[in-house]
Amino acid sequence: MLSVVIPTRNDERALVSTLAALVPAAAEGVVRNVIVADGGSTDATLEVADLAGCDAVCRSGPRCDGLNAAARGSKGPWLMFLEAGVVLEEGWHREVSALVDVIERAGETDRRAAVFRFGFDGFGSSARNAELLAGLWGLLTGLPRPEQGLIIHKSFYDKLGGFRPLPAMTGADLIRRIGSGRIIRLRARAISPAASSRSWREGPRGALGAGLLMLRVPPRFVARLYN
Repeated sequence: MLSVVIPTRNDERALVSTLAALVPAAAEGVVRNVIVADGGSTDATLEVADLAGCDAVCRSGPRCDGLNAAARGSKGPWLMFLEAGVVLEEGWHREVSALVDVIERAGETDRRAAVFRFGFDGFGSSARNAELLAGLWGLLTGLPRPEQGLIIHKSFYDKLGGFRPLPAMTGADLIRRIGSGRIIRLRARAISPAASSRSWREGPRGALGAGLLMLRVPPRFVARLYN
């Protein structure tokens, strides 16, 4: 059913946690294969992927090149893009399997996608505040966070043209083209490590960029925020 695509770059430890959460789904046949789209790791990321039985695509160019190449190598009709370090909540695959069945029976594979609910690993106010901030981000921009993953049928992905060659916000650009009204929010959480800063380091600049994309400002102009 699902081909999971995980972009990496020096993510040996983060990748282990993400892959461990996929094991039950693979055992039940929900996950067909996992493809690591590596952007030039110099640590043991590729060794971890190989030991776990993952396929690997290595590209030193733009992030979109590796993601699109991995999508072309998928074995399942559905793609699931997931950030390294994100751990899916126990039982996630049963909810996804049920949703995919509903979408397929409704004949809406070319106009529906799904994301997980955002969660932070950890206790205390800092983790809860981060979750509240993610919720506010969604309300203001209409965009899910990259850590929430993306589940999309391969035909829909191809129809949209996949990821575009942008210097930043490639995921936000794809979400904008899907359309927030076509995205289903799952109950299962995608839990990010408490120390993760990869997708939060941009702060207000990231929120501004996402908002501009939703206002249909051309992506090439939005990307200048990162230059």
